Order: sequence, then C-alpha cells, then structure tokens
Amino acid sequence: MWWCRPLVLLPPILSTFTAAGLWVVYFIARHNGKVLPLTSAYRKKNGSEYPPYISFTGNFPPTSCYFSEILNLTAFAAFVVGILRYFQVKTKLDKRWLNIFSLVCFSVACFGMTIVGNFQLLEMWVIHNGGTLLAFGLGNLYCWLQSYITWKVNLNNQGKVFAICRVVLSAAITFCIILQRVLVVIPHMHTVRCQWAVVMLFLIYISTFAIDFRHCRFEVVCRDTVERKDWREDPDGYPDGKEQEPEQEPEQEPE
Repeated sequence: MWWCRPLVLLPPILSTFTAAGLWVVYFIARHNGKVLPLTSAYRKKNGSEYPPYISFTGNFPPTSCYFSEILNLTAFAAFVVGILRYFQVKTKLDKRWLNIFSLVCFSVACFGMTIVGNFQLLEMWVIHNGGTLLAFGLGNLYCWLQSYITWKVNLNNQGKVFAICRVVLSAAITFCIILQRVLVVIPHMHTVRCQWAVVMLFLIYISTFAIDFRHCRFEVVCRDTVERKDWREDPDGYPDGKEQEPEQEPEQEPE
C-alpha cells in the first residue's frame, strides 16, 4: 500500500518544475543571444546582450510568454501550499496571530510573483521592481517565520531538527539578498549569480514542506444545506426541529 498522501508531492513537484522552467527560459534566451552566459565575465558594452538576470531572461519573446506562465502557475501552487501549511499548524500553535501573519506575508509574496511575471522589466520597471521587492522581501520573512513555527510546533518531535535546517536556508537566502544589494553598485556577474541562488534556495525551502505534510491528512468536505420547511405549511414539520405536544383541552369543572 502506498503510504504517501498525494499532497505530500505538491511542494517538491512545485519546486522541481519551477526550477526546470526558469532554466529552460534562461537557455532559450541564451540561445537567442539576448543574455550573457552565467559563467562569463560582465562586459559593460556588449551589443544587444544583457546580464542574465532572471528578469532579463524572461523579458523578450518568446521567453516572456513562458516566463509569465511559469510564474503565474508557481504563484498559485505556492499559495495552495501556504494555505495547507496554515491549516496544518492552526490548532497546534499557541500564537494564532503569528500563523495568520505568516499566511498574509506569503500571500502577498505570491502576488508579487505574478507581478514579476506579467510586467516585463524593460517595459514597466517600476511595477516589476515593486513585485520583486514583495516576492523576495516578504518571501524571506515567511521563511524565517516558518522556521520559528516549525520549532514551536515540533511535529512528532521532529520539528526542531527540521527547524535548524530551515534556519540555515533562511540565513542563506538573507545573505544572498544582502550580497546582491551590496554588489549591485558595481556591474558584476556575482550579483546575477546571487539572484539565481536566492530563487533556487527559495524553491528548496518550499520543497521541505513535504516533510511536514506527511504527518497530516487534508480533506475537503462538501455538504448540502437542507432548508427547513415552514412548519405552518408542512403538516409534518415542527418549529425549531422539535415535535410539539398536542394541545390539551382544558378540563371542565363539574357542574
């Protein structure tokens, strides 16, 4: 018998297909001569080739179409993972506001991801960069919050071990984001590599939720709502769902 539940596979499938899709977009953009290879040194004036930032690889057609579709699907699937994680720890975390705040942060980060995918950098750079800030900033905050929640909930006495792993991943993401901001003042290919590292680390972090989901079973319950009939119109119906006792005639006093 297969002991794994289907939703256990959602986080790793999400991470794997997103990473594969982004690399496919990069290789297509590289083949079309739109971006430089990641292994090259940065050249300030290199004709029509741009540094291989993720946004540049998905800026020109046909890769822009693939890029938008990949990020839209990723944002939706990631939002589902966030919802499932919220319900998983809803009754196990004493600080419920922290669970709600974590879900809100991740939801806005997913929304920022759709902005990045649908507003190309060279056409609408202000909106695109705003989406990038939401996706990376709130996404990193979500990673730190979930690391703390993993430690506090401690599912099956395994949470503290996984919490340490998630703290390491969160710290690596934060370090790469800070390093990217530091290196952006000078044109350097290390900035591009830091951006790719941040995205890959995010995807690895999301895939770790499969470890938590194997302890839970999620079900969707659908019930039909039965409307109560008016007891005045239905001879078999009774108010408030209770059968009323028949009214007794008052006893007549003997004359």
